[in-house]
Amino acid sequence: MITVIGNLKGGCGKSTMAFNLAVWLASKGRAVVAFDLDPQATLSDVVEVRQDEGVKPDIRVFRPESDPTKVFKQHGDGEIIVDVGASNLWAMRQAIGLADRVVIPVPPSQADVWSTQRFLNIIQEVVQSRDARIQTKENKTKTKKKPASPTVLVFVNRADTHPGLRESEETAEALSALEGVVLLEHRICQRTSYRRSFSEGRAVFELPGDAKSAQEFYRLAEALYPLESSQIREKVKKPKEAKIHA
Repeated sequence: MITVIGNLKGGCGKSTMAFNLAVWLASKGRAVVAFDLDPQATLSDVVEVRQDEGVKPDIRVFRPESDPTKVFKQHGDGEIIVDVGASNLWAMRQAIGLADRVVIPVPPSQADVWSTQRFLNIIQEVVQSRDARIQTKENKTKTKKKPASPTVLVFVNRADTHPGLRESEETAEALSALEGVVLLEHRICQRTSYRRSFSEGRAVFELPGDAKSAQEFYRLAEALYPLESSQIREKVKKPKEAKIHA
């Protein structure tokens, strides 16, 4: 399965989520490959730190300089996680066109909600353009089938930890009003452990002494990969169903 993690606005935490998900899957024995299509190369940098520190399991990350289609197909047997950013819109569009799903981290702010709305428009444009090309080929060959549109999932990232602040709740309410997306209930809070984990090349759940960050991440990862979680753990609480708001 190809999971694209991205948004138009920088600082949403997409590279952090891509890295942590890749490590989590690898730690469960799952074949996983990460693709860094963001020119900032944050995902590649943290994987390099991990390699330098000798942290296991190893994470494979690729930075294809041309069309990623062929490279994706070479690794189609396992999980593929793609980190994309707006600074390379061409690569972003290519990845979306190949994705089974798009996961959008959204920090709690109105600006990030606006950015998410624009990103959803791009996803729709990419899918429509792809389907139009396939339809044209199908009319000529009558052999090509139109692939399913990617599932789009959103969640509040870097949520407030102070109970008196309302921005996270307001952002979740705004996201729930968007058409064509699945709003995940599980949130990732703003915690210093994520910054510290990158400097050590580790996922947040690999750090000692921060159970809150680990549990928050586990809940989100299990919502994104419920089958994987049920196969690995003997007893896993079933994640709550994500609400689809259309």
